[in-house]
Amino acid sequence: MTIKTVGIAGTGLIGAGWAARLLVRGYDVIAYDVAPAAEAKLRAAIDVAWPSMIRLLNTPKVKKGKLSFTTDLKEMARKADFIHEAAPEREELKIRLFKEIDSCARPDVVIASSSSGFLPTRLQSECANPGRVIIAHPFNPVYLLPLVETVPGEKTSLEAMDRAGKYLDAIGMHVLRLKKEIDGYICDRLQEALWREALHVLDKDIGTTADIDDSIVYSAGMRWAFMGSFLTYHAAGGPGGMRAFIKQFDPTLELPWTDLRFPKWNEALEKRLVEGCEAQAKGQTVAQIEAKRNDVLVDMMHLFKQHKVGAGLVLAREEERRLKGLRRWKKNARIDGSLALHHGTVMTSWVDYNSHMQDAYYLVAFGDGLDAFFRYVAITIAK
Repeated sequence: MTIKTVGIAGTGLIGAGWAARLLVRGYDVIAYDVAPAAEAKLRAAIDVAWPSMIRLLNTPKVKKGKLSFTTDLKEMARKADFIHEAAPEREELKIRLFKEIDSCARPDVVIASSSSGFLPTRLQSECANPGRVIIAHPFNPVYLLPLVETVPGEKTSLEAMDRAGKYLDAIGMHVLRLKKEIDGYICDRLQEALWREALHVLDKDIGTTADIDDSIVYSAGMRWAFMGSFLTYHAAGGPGGMRAFIKQFDPTLELPWTDLRFPKWNEALEKRLVEGCEAQAKGQTVAQIEAKRNDVLVDMMHLFKQHKVGAGLVLAREEERRLKGLRRWKKNARIDGSLALHHGTVMTSWVDYNSHMQDAYYLVAFGDGLDAFFRYVAITIAK
């Protein structure tokens, strides 16, 4: 089945992120929500996301998908070729939604929950057709970050997992397919462990929120972005790799360095946490912080694309697929008028303090346009 129209149940932060990612890639979206002013908030969120997505996808643009909105869950379910559930993180609500969506959607439509931790077996428990229910857990901002964890329930079919994987890959995501279900999946279990330990350090007044964030930003976080944890430690083992690392550092695993349980919540901890984060924000609004985050994420992914690592490798593969479908010049064909072969975006890093584009990047833009012309006349890089 060809997926052209994607349904989204719930248009908050995650649902809006799915919608933006899909629309920029030419998919039609039918979104459902009953919250007051939900449609206006959804369209505003997409407008905020749009410049970052255009800047990220440095390939010829596709026609923007059509966005429609409804307060009728059944209408959304009937019209969709694939459905993302992105309702608030309440299990009983999600179970009820899945039951109703399952009763209306076509039998071949996969229904994917964006839950960050619930077991799919529970979510599919009241569905007449549980085999099509899966988890497809994305990360915020969904329109930029490529990871999605797909998780099967006890009754999920392999066909549903395969179909979901192909579709998610087509919209520029890195599909992390779990072998079986577990609470919190993989990524949130790791994030949760770090979050608990950070709260312990804060609760014991060992460091501030800024100190704790700095311990990640200026060290491990830089490596994690393209190496992860295991490969980092493998490299730390020197020529002997992970085997040597284990031999050298395994004894430290027995040391009581971590707590791995939430500290007992108290007003002093909450005050320290909130005031610390507000101090780190330095007067910036959340919208300003998000805008800066998006700019940096896009620049990071473009850098990683050059090295073909991490999220940049996913971006490179998507760009390669998009370029394959471009129109080509046919021998002896007449060309009337100007050729519009490349549409680019001026990156933040290309602009100087006067908001002028730096001279060197004019050459980059010219080179991108020339590459597009060479592709058009079938001149490619020798391999």
